[in-house]
Amino acid sequence: MKGILTEPLIYSVGTQVVVQKETYHVNRRIAHPAGSVGVIVRSPIDRTHAYRVKFNDGFEAAVHHDQLIGLSKFKRDPIRGSAESSLIDLNERVIYRCVIGSRAYGLEDDQSDTDRRGIYLPPAELHWSLYGVPEQLENEETQEAYWELQKFIVLALKANPNVLECLYSPIVEFATPLADELLSMRDAFLSKLVFQTYSGYVASQFKKMQTDIRNQGRVKWKHVMHLIRLLISGIDVLREGRVTVEVGQQREQLLEIKRGEISFAEADACRKRLQVEFEQAFQQTTLPDRPDYERVNAFLIHARKLAMQKELP
Repeated sequence: MKGILTEPLIYSVGTQVVVQKETYHVNRRIAHPAGSVGVIVRSPIDRTHAYRVKFNDGFEAAVHHDQLIGLSKFKRDPIRGSAESSLIDLNERVIYRCVIGSRAYGLEDDQSDTDRRGIYLPPAELHWSLYGVPEQLENEETQEAYWELQKFIVLALKANPNVLECLYSPIVEFATPLADELLSMRDAFLSKLVFQTYSGYVASQFKKMQTDIRNQGRVKWKHVMHLIRLLISGIDVLREGRVTVEVGQQREQLLEIKRGEISFAEADACRKRLQVEFEQAFQQTTLPDRPDYERVNAFLIHARKLAMQKELP
């Protein structure tokens, strides 16, 4: 499993590219040598057709996808290539693994995947090196993803719902002593920012669903269910000062929504009612305005020092 860095399927017009073949005038005289830089002025509909590339002198040539490379990637590749021999299996640096999604919520069925998320701590030498480390390790086949520790922390401080649910997942499969330290201070990430993050996400997603209703005459009820669940969770965070991942008594109501047994109008009315509760909980919450940055920063520095050791802390 490696950090994923994807290149576009088709380069867009305006992209600077390095042409990796010689281009010629009509008289077969070389116009530009391999390695010349140009700009895409016309993109094909697929990779079987050629791009139109324009060079600095105004000359244009037809070039296929496998004969060019984005300039930014070209400049990056020598570093990436040199790093291959120094990269270790970063999966061996995972310090925390948990299950999130339907199985953690108690909403799974026979078709539900097992989604695993967690944190990895890169060794100090690699983190400090020229090559750096990926912000995230992914494996689509096994539905796993692991954030680099600092990336995870930053997302948690911003009240990212998926990341906060990792900290409170009822299904923890693996945790090193360092990860246990992080779990023991998970309340440091909770603040009133939950209100803005959660409600903003719900509002934007419901707008997309209204667009689906207009354009396609239907919505994806699983998405509606999870948005309602997110509002319920947000209310609980503001009232109780914790993230309750398991849905508990709301299970049957949420499954009815998932099965599409209510109308979208009813679901939207439920969303509006919960939004009012959410706003009331925000007004009454005892959570701080901002998370405990100092405490979290001290933990990160502590973790970075431990990353200098060969053993996984």
